[in-house]
Amino acid sequence: MVNPLDSCPALVLNADFRPLSYFPLSLWSWQDAVKAVFLERVNIIDHYDTYVRSPSYEMRLPSVIALKEYVQAARNPAFTRFNVFLRDRFSCQYCGRPRPSHELTFDHVIPRSRGGKTLWTNVVTACGSCNLLKGSRLPHESGLFPRQKPVQPSTFMLQENGRAFPPNYLHESWRDYLYWDSELDPA
Repeated sequence: MVNPLDSCPALVLNADFRPLSYFPLSLWSWQDAVKAVFLERVNIIDHYDTYVRSPSYEMRLPSVIALKEYVQAARNPAFTRFNVFLRDRFSCQYCGRPRPSHELTFDHVIPRSRGGKTLWTNVVTACGSCNLLKGSRLPHESGLFPRQKPVQPSTFMLQENGRAFPPNYLHESWRDYLYWDSELDPA
């Protein structure tokens, strides 16, 4: 049986009221959010219409919380498969088609068999077809050139790319804090 409280995660904002992360979206379970409230580590910004109760206490579940102390983002993101896909916006860098992550792999622009290293500057996102077609050849030998030169992304670049992929579910109380591309009313 699914607990209805499990559908009440809290959006976590840094002390500057920006999400800690856009992709994946920084969410805490209702239990972690309530614990952080009682430990006085967060401020409650908004609530759900759902309550949790104990024999001596009643509380509306927080839907948006902000950390009391600012957490500095890492300057250089970790070199992971997911972050390579995010840098390349989940699109094959050879054919340009966006794909779900389970249909993607990464390709060494200069193949490892030719001395290429597994570095930000030599790895790009590829679909299986293009990766197979390129094989262990150099771009000029295969005719497959990356659409963008592979670079080491900043945390800011990955956050900006992550904003382009809104989660499947957005609670109404989160919208003011996520800055998704929405048209603003002219002044």
